[in-house]
Amino acid sequence: MSNENEIEAAAESAPVSGMWRALGSRNYRLWFGGQFVSLVGLWMAHVAMGWMVYRLTGSKLLLGTVAFAGQIPAFFLGPLAGVLIDRWDLRRALIVTQALAAVQAAVLAAVVITGVVEVWQVIALATALGVVNAFDMPARHAFVVQMVERREDLPNAIALNSSLFNASRLIGPAVGGALVAAVGEGACFALNAASFIAVIAALAAMRVRPVERPIERKHILHELAEGLRYVAVNRKIRSILAMIAVVSVAGIPYAVLMPVFARDILMGGPRTLGLLTTAVGVGALAGGLALASRTSTARLYGWFGAAAGALGAGLVFLSMARELWVALAILPAIGFAATGVVASGNTLLQSETDDARRGRVMACFSMAFQGMMPMGSLLAGAAAETRLGAPGTVMAGGLCCLAAAVVYWAFHARR
Repeated sequence: MSNENEIEAAAESAPVSGMWRALGSRNYRLWFGGQFVSLVGLWMAHVAMGWMVYRLTGSKLLLGTVAFAGQIPAFFLGPLAGVLIDRWDLRRALIVTQALAAVQAAVLAAVVITGVVEVWQVIALATALGVVNAFDMPARHAFVVQMVERREDLPNAIALNSSLFNASRLIGPAVGGALVAAVGEGACFALNAASFIAVIAALAAMRVRPVERPIERKHILHELAEGLRYVAVNRKIRSILAMIAVVSVAGIPYAVLMPVFARDILMGGPRTLGLLTTAVGVGALAGGLALASRTSTARLYGWFGAAAGALGAGLVFLSMARELWVALAILPAIGFAATGVVASGNTLLQSETDDARRGRVMACFSMAFQGMMPMGSLLAGAAAETRLGAPGTVMAGGLCCLAAAVVYWAFHARR
């Protein structure tokens, strides 16, 4: 019997070579499959949400406001979430957060399908999901280290997570755009709600080794201050988080204005919006796979800075696009660069962080990434309403990213 158990264990953690090596861990394979289904639903809902808000209101500012409502909770709740995540059983916590996200998606689908949807309801539901995500995102990042059985596969798993996110972007937006054009936004929200079943089932099927945690806990405020001090005194962690924050405020919010580009600049409809989002996904997937193919974190700091500069340049070129084919040629490069910044930054942070503080550091990452995006989304929406317009707003964001890359390289050169 013991031999059979050894054979089964070996089969479940059999090494996989190349860029897919993290899939050698059974738990990560379960996660990978469940997340793919869920993320396709998420991207369908993302396209439907942007199109619905712009269709109902015609307001660029409200596009930014809805994005702001969905992301700002991560900024305010991030520090508390980090402390709690370092205390919780992460698998159980993720089952709860995914179930709550499914309920939010189902309620949104119901109000849209029944025809009673109003903008205030959309903003309220976006805020509710933002509260859930404030705990879900850092928990997901911290849980990766428990899903891979070989510590050396952690950078590969992080890169594959990014590739998974962007592979789903190739399918979800295109399907979502077609569904919106054919039957309306409600179908996308309903399918998104159903897609959470896959990831909840995957989490339930996992067999995760118990993590030893301190029996005696310090006061929650003490642990919060300890985590912030840990981030503040580490120059590498500090510089990575600063760059992520700048990119999240100035660079990534260009996506909020994609409905404006699709309808007002490129003279298209929901299918055009789906194509634009899919084009970003093509480049982002390539960026994630390029990172996954790396076997070490050597020179990753250089990759991180170069990606930020490339993102800035891509946004400047996108702001000048007036034809669909030009935008579709530029957006993959933007997707590649954005993934390069976020995924490599995530990998570097995980490599620099000890397990006891991982939840708190990844909560800071979520604050810098998802928590700062609402500021950028709101600013982008407001700026697009001025004489700058959507193209000028995107160009300004690109120039900010270029400036941040120059500052980062100056810092990197002194190391």
